[in-house]
Formats: sequence, structure tokens, C-alpha cells
Amino acid sequence: MISKYHFSDVIIEPILEDSINIRAIEVDTDFMMYAGSEGKYGYYKIKKGFQFEKRNIENISYEDKVPNYRAIASNATNFFILSVESPALLYMINKKSGKATLVYKEDHEKVFYDSMIFWNDKEGIAMGDPTDTCLSIISTRDGGESWNKISCDDLPETKEGEAAFAASNSNIAVVGDKTWMISGGMKSRVFYSPNKGKTWKVFETPLTQGTSTTGGYSIDFYDEKNGVIYGGDYTKPEMNDKNKAITTDGGITWHLVASGSGAGYKSCVRYIPNSKNQGMIAVGSSGISVSHNNGTSWKNISDTGFYTIRFLSDTIAIAAGKNRIAKITFIK
Repeated sequence: MISKYHFSDVIIEPILEDSINIRAIEVDTDFMMYAGSEGKYGYYKIKKGFQFEKRNIENISYEDKVPNYRAIASNATNFFILSVESPALLYMINKKSGKATLVYKEDHEKVFYDSMIFWNDKEGIAMGDPTDTCLSIISTRDGGESWNKISCDDLPETKEGEAAFAASNSNIAVVGDKTWMISGGMKSRVFYSPNKGKTWKVFETPLTQGTSTTGGYSIDFYDEKNGVIYGGDYTKPEMNDKNKAITTDGGITWHLVASGSGAGYKSCVRYIPNSKNQGMIAVGSSGISVSHNNGTSWKNISDTGFYTIRFLSDTIAIAAGKNRIAKITFIK
């Protein structure tokens, strides 16, 4: 009997078409939110049957700069958007009123933020490239009203040329109090905290690395033990050697899967909900691929390119990319 998660095709329904690159989307029970280039962000009300009612589309400029947003997260009352380059700007946007408030700003020639997520309604974290000897990590403990940067004295030291990719807002994964972050570039490692960012360890990965465009681009965890990292080299999208790996021990050790076969470079990977950590979807500029056996093999089910994807249910997702957001329905 074929599982309902053995997808072989997709139905793609456009939600938004605009002159904007979108690498950051977030979904919760009531809202689908996005942030992208040209200072643009917006949110849709999710109606019954996963229909979308446009709620608001906005544009934020800061002084003479137009921000490029590549990270987004939410809690019960607000969602948060974070730009990449200096000055890094983190805005808190109220879900009811739409009011945007600047809650964090960082000026530094090396600043480049990649991803953001909340553990709960009060505590959240964002990460980016090093401005010093460690990854840039900021956190909030008051629901996003204020953010503080963690000192490199309290973080593992990065290696020369180690950074991260702002490709899909999926450099961070959380399960309960546990947190994992994937780096890339000259070194591609997994940074792990068991206590919501208070202490950290770092673990090696077998992913391709050694140049500025190689390594892990995305991480996801199905539960506290089972996780996946995916990436490759975006300048060589067909290369499928050493670009995907899994862990079964909570990220301490990682093992290559489908190395030299299946899908090449992808910018975002997600477990299929309720698939008992066997089902995965990966998206990138080359299309959508699926695995039904914990990454052992992969099948391409669409050539339509997207940068990032998030599930609404175990068969319906939202994906975003160049100039568009779409509803994705997966079918057998």
C-alpha cells in the first residue's frame, strides 16, 4: 500500500505575483506572512479550506536605504522581519493593527543576518554571519520588545570563512528548548544549544564545504533526535555530491544520504508533517523534490523553482521565490 505521503505531483496555485524576491515566509493558525526585497512585506488571513484573504502589503524604507528582508518569525501577537545588511533592521509588526516598530538596529560593515525563529511567545532568536570571532546571535526574552546580541565569549569560535546563507530563513531549527543552527562556506557545521541559547556546542558535518558558496543552506528537525541538513553549491545546482545529511542522535553526528544521486542544490528542506520522519520536501531554483525514506532517495516532482517552503498541513504548503508566493498541494 502506498502511503499518502508518497507524493508524485503538485498543484501550484499563485497567491502573490510581484516584483520582489521572497526568501522569508511564516505561517501560523491564522496568518501567512512574508518579507522580501525592495523593503516589502505583507500578510494574508488564512481562511477555512486554506484560502487566503489579502490583509496588508507594506513597504519600509530606513532613511535613504531600502532594506532587503530575508528573515521572519512570529509569536501570538506580532510578527518580526529582519533585514540582512548594515544597518540590520528588525521590525516588530502587530498582527491586529499592522503597526511597525523598530526594535533592533545594528551597524557594522560585516553584519548580515540570515534567519529568525521563536521558541515560544516570549523567547526568540536570530542568527547571522560573524562580525567578530563568532556567529552573530541576537535573542529576546520579552516577546520581541527588545533584542540583545550574545557575546562571543559565550559562543563557539567560528573558523576562517565560516558564515551562513540567507537563502530561505531556515538556518535555525528548534524543538522544545533545543536549538540547532547550520553554518556554511569554508566550514559547514551545526551549532547546538540545549537551553534556548544559553550555552552552545558545535558539531562537524560531512557536507561539501571549502568555498564561499558551499555547505549547508537549510536545517530541519522532526523531533529531538531526527534532523536533516541540505545545501550544496548554488553556483553548481546540478551537483548532488555531499549535499544532504541526516542525524538520528540529536545532531551530534551526521551521515550523508543520497550522495551522488537524487536532487542537487536546494535552499530549503522541510519534513512532511506526520510522516514519522520519513518524508521530506526540498525546494530550490531547480524545482521541488521529495524523499519518502528519510533522505535515502529523492524524486523530482516539479521543475518550478522556489526559495523557501512551509507546511500548513501534511499535504498543503506555502512556497515563495522570485516574484511570487504560491499554495502547493501535494498529490500521490
